[in-house]
Amino acid sequence: MQAATPMRPESADQVAEAVRTAIVESRRLDVIASGTKAGWGRPTDADARLDLAGLAGGVLYEPEELVLTAKPGTPLAEIEALLAERRQHLAFEPPDLSQLFGCDAAAPPSNAGGTLGGAFLCNLAGPRRIKAGAARDHILGFQAVSGRGECFKAGGRVVKNVTGFDLSKLIAGSFGTLAAVTELTVRALPAPEDSRTVVLFGLSDPDGSRAMALALTSACDVSGAAHLPAGIASASSVPAIAASTGSATLLRLEGPARSVASRSRELSVLLGPLGTPLVLEAPESGGAWREIRDAFFFVALPQHQVWRLSVPPSAGADVVARILGRVAGEAFYDWGGGLIWLALDPGVDACEAAVRGAVGISGGHATLLRAPSEVRARVSVFQPQPPPLAALTRRIKDAFDPHRVLNPGRMYADI
Repeated sequence: MQAATPMRPESADQVAEAVRTAIVESRRLDVIASGTKAGWGRPTDADARLDLAGLAGGVLYEPEELVLTAKPGTPLAEIEALLAERRQHLAFEPPDLSQLFGCDAAAPPSNAGGTLGGAFLCNLAGPRRIKAGAARDHILGFQAVSGRGECFKAGGRVVKNVTGFDLSKLIAGSFGTLAAVTELTVRALPAPEDSRTVVLFGLSDPDGSRAMALALTSACDVSGAAHLPAGIASASSVPAIAASTGSATLLRLEGPARSVASRSRELSVLLGPLGTPLVLEAPESGGAWREIRDAFFFVALPQHQVWRLSVPPSAGADVVARILGRVAGEAFYDWGGGLIWLALDPGVDACEAAVRGAVGISGGHATLLRAPSEVRARVSVFQPQPPPLAALTRRIKDAFDPHRVLNPGRMYADI
């Protein structure tokens, strides 16, 4: 990217003017806010930076309606603190990946924790995704500027707003390649009164997968299911997990205190044949799930490539065995085994070939989440698209950003 003074607009009109100027001057823009996820995706083929960090605050919060509107540069920590005052939260549990990406020298200085806009545009979700969905499922509406320099909006401030196309689902996960978002309206939900985690120790990966499936298909209403192999569990900051000599399979229960206590007893009995369960109370339970949510275990492996795989839960253990049989590394499971976090030793060709091969056999998709910029420029960071889907992706890009102004090449080299 050529050296240029970053543009830092403070209003939607200024964003539109910046995009229109870029079109006239044939300049391509690297669109960021706090920059915590600048190392996720291919290196942007841009000439200048459009910094949306100035579009922060402007919060309109209606706790009685469970609705919050804010500008995209608003820190997630600020929003979560505001919601916590009214015992509400973002149910999709957006991860804080700032520590994970803090090891990427290519990433610019950033505000820890990321922003609301970043969570939306990367369609993030934490362990509660198996129950609450992803970021896109909690967006009620947004305003944005397209790559044509045109302001537009979609959705509104009510849950049942179904007028027109659901553009929120399209823009979520687009990594700023279709539009520069200038305002977001999200749905808040009541925070659970209590949380406990039932933990089983010493299970193999296949047995851990079976335990998670058993818990998730029970009547216990599990809101998080993860499996940490022995090497990962020993790195936990939660004493009860770190002290174990083997793996840890975690199953979270949330809700009213009496209900959580009853369901934790029921789940412990159900899982009894697999081992002796340990129940973590709220403080330790919360700490364990934050580690899983933020991929804390890989922060201390700055040279490793970090991959994020979405596969059928029943195939997770087999996928990991295939990959680690070819490339040295570490792995752990979330979403009941459907989400695999991988940290693989450096080796561009070997890592991608091993991951794509294993995922291809099982079905699903894989994303390279963290790697040096030269690696991300060479490999397919996102799951390669079959020709019909790639053609559709190009047509969508043509509709929103025909001049290829916004984050060109961030997701796919030719788009």
